[in-house]
Order: sequence, then C-alpha cells, then structure tokens
Amino acid sequence: MSPRGERALDCPSAQPGMTDARILGVVGGNPDAPRLAYLNERVAATPEILGQAAPAPAGEIFRLAARCEEARCTHFDGTRCRLASRIVALLPEVVDSLPPCILRPTCRWHEQEGRAACLRCPQVVTLNSDTDELMMRVALAAPGAECEPGIARTGK
Repeated sequence: MSPRGERALDCPSAQPGMTDARILGVVGGNPDAPRLAYLNERVAATPEILGQAAPAPAGEIFRLAARCEEARCTHFDGTRCRLASRIVALLPEVVDSLPPCILRPTCRWHEQEGRAACLRCPQVVTLNSDTDELMMRVALAAPGAECEPGIARTGK
C-alpha cells in the first residue's frame, strides 16, 4: 500500500531496476507502427531475460511494468501521471477494444485515464532511436530525471 493508504499502482512503461520490474509485453509491428504483444503471465525482468534482446537495447524489444515510483518520476505531478495524460491527449487510438493486459487492475494509466489509455497503450514503446516529433512531445521528460521517457514512435 502507498503511504496514503491507497492501493499501490504499477507503471506500464517502466525501466529495468525499478521495484518489481517485469515484462509487460514484447514489441512487434514495425518501426513506423510498433505494437505491443502483451504477456498473459507475470515474468520477472531478470538480467538474463533482458539480455535476450541483444544486440538491441532491452527497451526496444520489451516493455516493462514496475511499481510506480510516484515522486521519483519526472512524469508524476504529485497526484497524476502526466505521461498518461499526454498519451490520451496527443496519441490516436490504435485498437478498438481493451487489449488483454494482466496489469490493468493495478495500472496507473488505467486507474487515471481509464479505457482511453488502454486504447492507445499498444503503440507505446519504451525506447526507440527513430522517434518522431509527436512522440518526443508525448514523452517530454525533464533532463536528468530518474524516470526516463516511456514513449516511442507510432504509425500515422
């Protein structure tokens, strides 16, 4: 439980090394239209599993979930995840129905933005070296922040 007595929420765009990091899904699709294939079971983000992405960085192949770090993350404003808000405000829906996501019951994005976040979630990739201007605006992280941007490129 969080210090406020609420249930602890999870970040669906986490970094390795965060508390309780696990694989949320595997990135598929193509560089212009990546899509997440969600896992249907909990798999810890161990160094051995993340190493299977080599020679690519793990964030290009896997999307991680972990305990939301709240105040330690540049996207958190004290009560809300600004990344989730920007995803809903700026990105198009890419699916018509809720993806099969095991994180949804504890997902900060779903808790905060509801169905709208879920319909955009499959296009979110943690690391993409070929990010377009829109995705840079969505990711918008402060320099030197502990929590890195959790967004990449989407198809047009």
